[in-house]
Amino acid sequence: MLGTKILEERKSKFNGRIQVIRSLGFGTYIQVEGLTQSGGIVTDVWKTTLKKLRTKEIKNCLILGLGGGSAAKLVRKYWPNCKITGVEIDPVMVELGKKYLGLGQIGMEIEICDAFTYPLSAVRCDLVVVDLYVGDEFPKKFESERFSSLVHGLLTDSGVAVFNRLYYGEKRKEAVKFGNKLEKIFKKVDWFYPQANLMLLCYNK
Repeated sequence: MLGTKILEERKSKFNGRIQVIRSLGFGTYIQVEGLTQSGGIVTDVWKTTLKKLRTKEIKNCLILGLGGGSAAKLVRKYWPNCKITGVEIDPVMVELGKKYLGLGQIGMEIEICDAFTYPLSAVRCDLVVVDLYVGDEFPKKFESERFSSLVHGLLTDSGVAVFNRLYYGEKRKEAVKFGNKLEKIFKKVDWFYPQANLMLLCYNK
């Protein structure tokens, strides 16, 4: 594509082919097997979503699926004093996020591990971001009632968990089914549709 340059390409055992791309329209972003995972349009998706929460006091944030740090950068911008912890299974994504997207300048804790085995009972959070895609797939283990209940248990009384689901083609049916599951666990779920995504904002009250 005109005005597009591949800055780096890597292979990852978790995500397969990862490319860092710079374009005139979207700036620098990270793609996994052709799907943007961090930067570019993903930043816009998280920006419109997190702006809906700007009035909330966020002191402690956990990001499950840190990627290159798009959501983390916005959390730091909107809540400068927030303690942020990011969990990411793929060290290559973190490395590229630090090299190209400013992830290393955010001021946060980064844990390289599977979010499914991360000790979710150890913290209480005002904001939990759940963005656990591998390419364009949301692993089935993260759709379980057990996992969603663990995320629910992390929240403070006024906390919110945001689940990101792709919302196009056959993925619409999967996203809606997942949203219906969350409505049985959380007291309130707001459905928000930026770009080709469904963002599920889940509250304890």
